[in-house]
Amino acid sequence: MTVADMFRIAKAYQVRDADANDKRLGTAATEKNGDKAADRLTTLKLAEEISDLQNLLYAGHDRKLLIILQGMDTAGKDGTVKGVFGQINPLGARTVAFKAPSVEEKNHDYLWRVHKEVPGKGEITIFNRSHYEDVLITRVHDWIDAAECKRRYAQIRDFERMLAETGTVIMKFFLHISKAEQKLRLEERLADPEKHWKFDPQDLAERKYWDAYQQAYENALLATDADHAPWYAVPADSKTQRNLVIASIVHEKMQAMKLKYPPGNPDYTKLKVE
Repeated sequence: MTVADMFRIAKAYQVRDADANDKRLGTAATEKNGDKAADRLTTLKLAEEISDLQNLLYAGHDRKLLIILQGMDTAGKDGTVKGVFGQINPLGARTVAFKAPSVEEKNHDYLWRVHKEVPGKGEITIFNRSHYEDVLITRVHDWIDAAECKRRYAQIRDFERMLAETGTVIMKFFLHISKAEQKLRLEERLADPEKHWKFDPQDLAERKYWDAYQQAYENALLATDADHAPWYAVPADSKTQRNLVIASIVHEKMQAMKLKYPPGNPDYTKLKVE
């Protein structure tokens, strides 16, 4: 069984706090306390190999890779970008953080701002939050009703299928954090003045809707999981485990792409550098 198979959501998937601290990979899976240093080293090696594969992707200028990171506040989206993708060459790679839509964006359909950010040929694009916000926060706060939400699920499925059919490999990661762990991380930010820049009072307001968000995530994941755009539920209470799982899956999938450098130009062998 591949790592991707281990963490792909099941047809009867449920979002449960108890699963947020599940450790099925690395030393944590075989030892009582695990060796975090060893698991971090494994992640670092995978990150370096992902960087090498990214060079092949960029040189080949054919396939595209879209990584989607979704999760509650403090689930570790920024930490994943740094820990898993921090080794890749900025050339041919982008991270897009979707915030509240601007006036211009609101004047278009909700996928307008997303479509223009998808990766081009040879590029890796990482979405830190994504179009899934439009079936999560909008549903939790009743800005859209159930019928509109269902329509959006269908539109998202069509959108992602179109991307896949035009050469984009899609991986979607749900960073599953428990309510108790989120509380600890928010308290850490409040207690440390050097982390106040990471704190948003709105996080406390959204925390009151925890159960509604868990249900919204569960519904969205089940409605939009597909073989060409799979969802992986990543236990995120442990930052070490989170990064190891995501790095392992990305590495597997990029290896499966059979990336290689384009053929050399025979005319170049005749050239001389004076």
